[in-house]
Amino acid sequence: MENKPVFTDDELRRYSRHITLPEFTIEGQKKLKNASVLIIGAGGLGCPMLLYLAAAGVGKLGIVDFDVVDVSNLQRQVLFTIEDIGKPKAFCAAQRLLKLNPEITIIPIQQKLTTENALEIIKEYDVVADGSDNFPTRYLVNDACVILNKPNIHGSIFRFEGQVSVFNMLHDDGSRGPNYRDIYPTPPPPGLVPSCAEGGVLGVLPGIIGSIQANETIKVLAKIGDLLDGRLFIFDALTFDSRIMKIRKNPSLDPIISLIDYPAFCGMADFEENIVNELTPAELQELMKNEPNKIQLIDVRETWEYNNGNIGGISIPLAEIENHINEILSDGKVVLICRSGSRSKKVLDQLQKSGFKNLYNLKGGLLEWVKNIDPKIHLA
Repeated sequence: MENKPVFTDDELRRYSRHITLPEFTIEGQKKLKNASVLIIGAGGLGCPMLLYLAAAGVGKLGIVDFDVVDVSNLQRQVLFTIEDIGKPKAFCAAQRLLKLNPEITIIPIQQKLTTENALEIIKEYDVVADGSDNFPTRYLVNDACVILNKPNIHGSIFRFEGQVSVFNMLHDDGSRGPNYRDIYPTPPPPGLVPSCAEGGVLGVLPGIIGSIQANETIKVLAKIGDLLDGRLFIFDALTFDSRIMKIRKNPSLDPIISLIDYPAFCGMADFEENIVNELTPAELQELMKNEPNKIQLIDVRETWEYNNGNIGGISIPLAEIENHINEILSDGKVVLICRSGSRSKKVLDQLQKSGFKNLYNLKGGLLEWVKNIDPKIHLA
């Protein structure tokens, strides 16, 4: 017997604006109530997706995120408040969403999605909406969705630009639409595309892109409208230009039949292996005290970040490092510093290829320095 949910009077009032739509009706709302969606990442894209999918009445929402809330998230991750800082995102998001709609089921999954657990987690959901912010996870989500025959609602953002598409959609003839690899068969070199922390992002952009992802997810579940299947929507918030590119299956690609080592595939393993020398904040403090003339501190954050709070040294932003090679000492210890240790690792790798042998990375960056050495330093 077909499972037709019975709506309470409260639910009928809650979803009345959906039910009134002639293209949607109560049948569309029933499809949402019976459906389950897994959101990858409760960050800039995940927050608006979760808000609108919860409000729309999707019956079960899973939230995969292993991170905790940081003050820098609040510029765009609108599910969180200052009271959530330091707490797990998945659980904070679940608590907030249940206050919005207690009629649905929300499952926080405080884990990092990996090759080992992805298939087990994703198989329990009808649709996956990917709000991840790194290439290994995007390829992992894509490949797992292909193997499990799940639609993948993809979104990505970079500075002022965002992209959305619906990957691996089932067609009436039983075939599947294009997937992420049909556009990007191979990832870019590690370090080429900065993260939000490194390159910045306009706070409202993930709200726009995440809302479009939520829109496509609802259309997939309710079986209405024309999807971004075989199409890539591109939006520029700075110019307000938008365009849609057609995507076709790439017949030359090998079939996806198993998951792989995605950090290695994206070059991240080799990238990390180049990090030979690291100093803890305590070790750096000792060097600064006992051997101040034998070390050089280079802060690779943006100039405004450096001016906002630093521990000394010279300021050379990551993007400008090649133009300041002659300022970097070839003897003694050169310690590279950034907010979390990520950008400085990239600079270390870059400089090692230029022949420098005396480089050290501040482990955990200034976040660890503030935590363990000097909590008075203000970080942006």
